[in-house]
Amino acid sequence: MASHLRARPEFQLVGERQFGEAAVLVVCADVVTSEVMSALRRFTENSSARCVLVTNELRQADLLAAVECRVVSVLPRADATGDRLAGAVVAAARGRGDLPPDLLGELLSQVERLQRDVLGPRGLTTSGLAPREVDVLRLMAEGWDTAEIAEKLSYSERTVKNVVYAVMSRLGLRNRPHAVAYALRAGVI
Repeated sequence: MASHLRARPEFQLVGERQFGEAAVLVVCADVVTSEVMSALRRFTENSSARCVLVTNELRQADLLAAVECRVVSVLPRADATGDRLAGAVVAAARGRGDLPPDLLGELLSQVERLQRDVLGPRGLTTSGLAPREVDVLRLMAEGWDTAEIAEKLSYSERTVKNVVYAVMSRLGLRNRPHAVAYALRAGVI
């Protein structure tokens, strides 16, 4: 894998000691074992790099954990030609992902189960915000004041203020514009 990348002038390979400086980390393993997952976790603790994983075998049970370790691309070893690997690295550097269709389907199923079984019962969404918090933030982003939001959502003004305060406190936000900006960056509104 290294020789494929080293032969291309658009890439600069760094050693393991310098991986904190890398934009993309390429990890090659025949089978993704618990040791490989531990290594991925260690890498993500010390680096903000996205990961391209080249492997023959990734258990579906490890897929969500791999994504949590910033794995954005999974290439089967048989498909990891020089051009395909280079394309995956460039895509990862640009914030894009690449998963085989079966893994993408499984990942979407796991996210749906996470929402249904873990987040939903706690009144949260994948954004970490409750649906009513999202509703209030959307209306704030549209320029509505507290009284208008309360009337629109059939809440008391006190409830709206409590929702806004809870979001700002939990997320460490300074004011209402900061809360709206956070929601926009998170893709919630």
